[in-house]
Amino acid sequence: MRDEDFLAERFEAHRGQLRAVAHRMLGSVAEAEDAVQEAWVRMSRSDTAHVDNLGGWLTTVVGRVCLDMLRSRRSRAEQPLEPEAPVPVTVPGPEQDALLADSVGSALLVVLDTLSPAERLAFVLHDLFAVPYDEIADVIGKSPAATRQLASRARRRVRGTRNEGADTDAVPTARRRELVDAFLAAARDGDFDGLLDVLDPDVVVRTEVGVTTGALAVAKGAAGYARHIVGVAVPALVEGRTGIVLLRDGRVERTLAFTFVHDRIAVIDITTDPARAAQADVTLL
Repeated sequence: MRDEDFLAERFEAHRGQLRAVAHRMLGSVAEAEDAVQEAWVRMSRSDTAHVDNLGGWLTTVVGRVCLDMLRSRRSRAEQPLEPEAPVPVTVPGPEQDALLADSVGSALLVVLDTLSPAERLAFVLHDLFAVPYDEIADVIGKSPAATRQLASRARRRVRGTRNEGADTDAVPTARRRELVDAFLAAARDGDFDGLLDVLDPDVVVRTEVGVTTGALAVAKGAAGYARHIVGVAVPALVEGRTGIVLLRDGRVERTLAFTFVHDRIAVIDITTDPARAAQADVTLL
């Protein structure tokens, strides 16, 4: 057997595992295939003859490729909350996406989109594929202790988001209202620092078309959007969650529902479609 054929055979033995890792990381079959193909390219250019655990080596390679893709995706998403041409973070999957999501499920794939790239990598590789923290640390570029903390934080976020309200209940109602009022005032004034004061460093904004992550990106978007919300944004309960509604001619045109973690705003779910927003269960505060 030729060397290249032997190498390809060794790689194919791990392709299923690599596709599963990449799909959990990226949430898209097409992107997962791209990541696996890149792993093959890197393997073909490396000397793996003395690699004892090729499966583990390839898993960390795919993890590194996916991390780069997620960070690139995140940098493209750092734009105002009302982009002219929004870039969705995940592509709605065809039947193959459902088939690949066997052990995780589509719901968890949505939850994973709320994590930062490093959190997502630490959680997926350790909790779903049992990769040791020291190996993940090499991929992320952090210490094993810091990587463990990333996975732990991701784990809490996953559990909290899958059980909506669990994190919200940890913040008293009065404090939630204070945070929303402060967010709204800072957004109206274009107060960038004021927005950072109330946002979790890894805050996630989810709309129908995509996800924006990170306090800097979200604050920049909210501050830039201020001119559109002056005089029409009102604190409200949106489907039972403390939030904000945007009114036009007395009608609900847009809703923002907040989730709170550790006395900060951690998730903002925005409904931008006026027809859907008008159907939301809203109580003005």
